[in-house]
Amino acid sequence: MKTLNEVWRDHNAQFETVLAAAFEAGACEPQARLFEAMSYSLTAGGKRLRPFLVTLFCEACGGRAEDALPAKLAIEMIHTYSLIHDDLPAMDDDDYRRGRLTNHKVYGEAMAILAGDGLLTDAFRILSESSLPADRAMACVRILSTNAGPWGMVGGQVLDMDAETRECTETEVRAIQSRKTGCLIRAACQMGVVCGGGSEAQLEAAGNYADHLGLAFQIRDDVLDVVGDAGKLGKAVGVDAAKNTFVKLYGLDRARGLIAEETELAVAALSAFPDGHLLADLAAQLATRDL
Repeated sequence: MKTLNEVWRDHNAQFETVLAAAFEAGACEPQARLFEAMSYSLTAGGKRLRPFLVTLFCEACGGRAEDALPAKLAIEMIHTYSLIHDDLPAMDDDDYRRGRLTNHKVYGEAMAILAGDGLLTDAFRILSESSLPADRAMACVRILSTNAGPWGMVGGQVLDMDAETRECTETEVRAIQSRKTGCLIRAACQMGVVCGGGSEAQLEAAGNYADHLGLAFQIRDDVLDVVGDAGKLGKAVGVDAAKNTFVKLYGLDRARGLIAEETELAVAALSAFPDGHLLADLAAQLATRDL
């Protein structure tokens, strides 16, 4: 039986091929530079956590990995657009992402905005053209749009911006995290269940797993911003020192304790699946990651 790292490596190797080919046809279009900018960030590497979660939950429900491909591509496109826009001068103003120049540093601010817009919009075209049964494809559209838009990730970004000039309460910090980071993780897990033909109980369990995993993931991010290695992370550390992070709220020791607690709760939610060992292993590994 393959280990989690072996499965993840094989998944990403296959998925990188899909990502590299995603906009090949755009090279023949008059707006080829737009597709080039979209592909630049989409193929910039990274953990590919969200598409991997789609696959694992699809297979945990008895589905085939190929059935999950449109959802995987769509959520990675949404995630990539959010990173392009986050890096812009009007937002976080970052020069590097995953160890190389951010999109606007290569293509300019206007093209970076449009590259993000293109990725966001085209994600839903891909879902709409899925070979999944129509009810499953529509469910994926609903899940992704709800979690990516003003009720989810975009709403969380607004809350994060609004909180930049003041100190937030624990409730407010959790509200930001659950939307800005947590919602796309929830979308990935629940779309995987839909792609695999899972039950309503499994859909709810996937949401519970995602909520706890997403919180642990964000707290670990906050910890790494303090103690992480910029070379491994591929971006600067210490940039969130003035922000309302979980480390600022709780301190390093309590933050690390919360990562362990939330990871345990995520694993407990997997009882709804016949075999969730890879998802349990993933939660444990993310809790101690260094990049």
